[in-house]
Amino acid sequence: MGNAYRIVGFWAAALWLGLAAALAFAQDAYPTKPLRMIAPFPPGGTTDVLSRILAQKLGDSLGRQVVVENRPGAGSNLGHELAAKTAPDGYTLLMSSNVALATNRHLYKRLGFDPDNDFAPISVVATAGPVLVVHPAVPARSVKELIALARARPGQLNFGSGGRGTPAHVAGEILKSATRINIVHVPYKGGILAVNDLVAGQIDMVFADMVPAVPQIRAGRLRPLAVTPAQRSPALPDVPTLAEAGVKEVVPDTWWAIMAPRGTPAAAINRINAALAQIMNQRDIQERYANLGIFRVHTTPERVMELVRIESPLIGKVLKAAGVEPE
Repeated sequence: MGNAYRIVGFWAAALWLGLAAALAFAQDAYPTKPLRMIAPFPPGGTTDVLSRILAQKLGDSLGRQVVVENRPGAGSNLGHELAAKTAPDGYTLLMSSNVALATNRHLYKRLGFDPDNDFAPISVVATAGPVLVVHPAVPARSVKELIALARARPGQLNFGSGGRGTPAHVAGEILKSATRINIVHVPYKGGILAVNDLVAGQIDMVFADMVPAVPQIRAGRLRPLAVTPAQRSPALPDVPTLAEAGVKEVVPDTWWAIMAPRGTPAAAINRINAALAQIMNQRDIQERYANLGIFRVHTTPERVMELVRIESPLIGKVLKAAGVEPE
């Protein structure tokens, strides 16, 4: 009986200490020091640009600096692994996406993290579909002309992407399957690198993220043929959707979400989620998102993982049909 009482007493004490720590966190003027936001892709891409925009706004809202830390590699897996292994104290954030959470499990035999259980979701913060762009030297001014050109030159045209299984790669595979053309995939270590090589004329086309592509389109360095979402982009209102251009197959949108390590106090999650809700309604954020060609989103934390559960098996089917196997 004495041992039983000691065991009960131990767990009661542990429970009290945990509750006391949570109460102390909630009563503390969180945050009391700078935060960091891990951006798991190279500088210049959408993940990086979004991270810097929202880090500045969160810093203003929280009253503490939010420092962006680029940790690219392995299709964003390295940055996610780092975040997953960081202390869940409310001072580390991660700019994640459906690429990392829903797609990479189908591409890598070892991720270094558990996308379903290693993170505390906060909110989806943006969504966008890629824009199909070609180098000006490519003699095609529409999707129809591009398809005809690819059929006339089987295996001679190529398309770049930020790596196996990235949205640009998936979109290219969908285009190949839907139109029965033979174009060659050229993977890079980041979407911005593929866009840079397209501008330089090293490759023929890319289903590019809007953020790095729009400035190059406006400068006349790239020619847009179609955007993949169901509606036209406010940043490129004259560019037709892929469906309007005659390709009816749906290309999945990309979305980005802010996450934290699993076990991060609910008070921190709720504080940041509330700040993001206010940020998304600010006029300058509305204008910046529209100019970049991306859409503002704010969700509950629960919605993030709901999207992962819905999308992961669908993306897995597309990759399997394209012959993409985990490595």
